[in-house]
Amino acid sequence: MKYRLLVVAGLTAFLALRPPVLADEPKNGTDTYQLLDLFGDVFERVRSDYVEETSDEKMIEAAINGMLTALDPHSSYLNAKSFREMQVQTRGEFGGLGIRVTMEGGLVKVISPIDDTPAFRAGIQPGDFITHLDGEPVLGLTLAEAVEKMRGRVDTTIRLTVRRGTKDPFDVTLTRAVIKVQSVRWHTEGNVGYLRITSFNQQTDSGLKKAVAGLKKKLGDKMVGVILDLRNNPGGLLDQAVAVSDAFLDKGEIVSTRSRRAEDTQRFNARPGDLIDGLPMVVLINNGSASASEIVAGALQDHRRALVLGTKSFGKGSVQTIIPLPGHGAMRLTTARYYTPAGRSIQAVGIEPDIVVQQARIEPIAKPKGRREADLRGALENDGGENEVKPEDKAKPEEKAKPGAQDKTEGAKPAAPQDYQLERAVDLLRGLSLFSGVMRTSQR
Repeated sequence: MKYRLLVVAGLTAFLALRPPVLADEPKNGTDTYQLLDLFGDVFERVRSDYVEETSDEKMIEAAINGMLTALDPHSSYLNAKSFREMQVQTRGEFGGLGIRVTMEGGLVKVISPIDDTPAFRAGIQPGDFITHLDGEPVLGLTLAEAVEKMRGRVDTTIRLTVRRGTKDPFDVTLTRAVIKVQSVRWHTEGNVGYLRITSFNQQTDSGLKKAVAGLKKKLGDKMVGVILDLRNNPGGLLDQAVAVSDAFLDKGEIVSTRSRRAEDTQRFNARPGDLIDGLPMVVLINNGSASASEIVAGALQDHRRALVLGTKSFGKGSVQTIIPLPGHGAMRLTTARYYTPAGRSIQAVGIEPDIVVQQARIEPIAKPKGRREADLRGALENDGGENEVKPEDKAKPEEKAKPGAQDKTEGAKPAAPQDYQLERAVDLLRGLSLFSGVMRTSQR
């Protein structure tokens, strides 16, 4: 019986070789058994006549994986080894390059690199295509096979050939490392709290609570708002996405999942309690924000709990269920679509930000000091005692705003890379805080 189940699972992969058979879908059990006979015939012919001897297990697993990957980019077969690695990954620690990928057009497409990993430090970007691994083409490999080749012993190297946009392909050599994912990080931007979630694993909910506690301890009542950064977050566990959304919502639906059968519809609702007590929020997203990230962004956006800022998200609106196959690993099967509280399906569409802000670099324009009222002969003095000229106003125009002057200082610390989207989010929260303060004053 187990063998029969494996044979059924491998059917589609071999049928794909014979388009005329696929023209008419099987209408009854008789047709199905005829197709199973077809699979058996092909299997036996490969077994006996293929140029090299191959194992039955390898052929059956390839057939199963062929059937699943033909359904959609996210369904696949996991052999026992891959299943164990997946379980380790969702616990928040795994070995490899630190890169989340999918398959598109036969190539490995980068969803996002994970912060502070070899891939991140090498500058791998969302949307990059990996065409070769150590000089061997990716075309023809399954996603699982490509991922397995990218993983390996710690401190060993691998050369990736990367295609980025319309640029010529280039090689990047990475050294494999143990990837420990600290899924939640925090710091302060003045009086604004900053939370970054890099992935949704089993540690995310508890990590978020610790991070918010840290922000409150540092800023206290001075905190005017919170930025939740989900950029380049490829997703993860559904229950963790629900928990993160719930942390900032007092009530209402967070997400619903709908499968083929209406009775299997699930709805996840928020419980009372908001970790930041209703403070204004901005959620940052980009094209590397996928799946669980989109659940959180969509829930907070639909409930008007947060403003979403950045660029359109990845658009993965499907739910995968891991189904263990005793003795044979597991299958990852797409079983449902998810919908935001307003009933929106994000599949292949993504989350549209409330405020679109492309990542950019802003440079000040050096220009001579202009004339002001205080420079005019006979100008009236300020009767509030504000006439004192500031030292910077006494500087000569040519001594001010010399581009890069500070870079010439010996031993000077290099400036941190500019994050334009983050700066706009901080400005937005501070503006909301000032506006709220003005409104409260006018209502007294």
